[in-house]
Amino acid sequence: MGQAYIPNIAPLNTGDAELVRRALARDEAAVRAIMQANNRRLYRLARGILRNDGEAEDVVQEAYVRAFTHLERFRGDSSLSTWLSRIAMNEALGRLRRQRPTIELDSLPQGTLEAQIIQFPLAADDPEKSMAQREIQHVVEHAIDELPEAFRLVFITRVIEGMNVEETAEILGLKPETVKTRLHRARTMLRDIVERKIGPVVMEAFPFAGRRCERLTDAVLKRLGH
Repeated sequence: MGQAYIPNIAPLNTGDAELVRRALARDEAAVRAIMQANNRRLYRLARGILRNDGEAEDVVQEAYVRAFTHLERFRGDSSLSTWLSRIAMNEALGRLRRQRPTIELDSLPQGTLEAQIIQFPLAADDPEKSMAQREIQHVVEHAIDELPEAFRLVFITRVIEGMNVEETAEILGLKPETVKTRLHRARTMLRDIVERKIGPVVMEAFPFAGRRCERLTDAVLKRLGH
């Protein structure tokens, strides 16, 4: 496996500083706390690049191994989370380039592999509504997967992970103006993709069956004296 880039960035915020100090002393609780705080972000970033659940998990594991092995390099003018994100993204991009040697960040691959990116709350007491929400979730996830890589990464970083423009620019190695432009373009493309796919799904929108239908029927019958 090739040598991955480990950013050497240098004052720590108190929380990061304490966790890093404890992790360097092999404090398992600190290592676990760092991972639990960053697992979702790193997975989403890796998943956004690779569009494969299993490979994204592998990348996150490898990123953590590299990060904790070189934790003494972390100095911290960026947050620990940003530092870990950069390692994970470089690991994912390296894996992608090994799969497709000519890959560049601005390349425009297409694909519709299922993602697990956005979790919508489901209505547990209404199976039909839950099914409709899951269908919409799948449409959105597939649409995100179909965004060209350069735009997909900006969208995931800015919108799904909620990073600001400056942090996104640092992680992706872009100018802030480029982040803004790509985010605008990503939103436009995503809206177009969703509109193409949403037709069959919206036919099942606003379901009124199952328990909701039963409740209404019972209420009317009760008022009618049945």
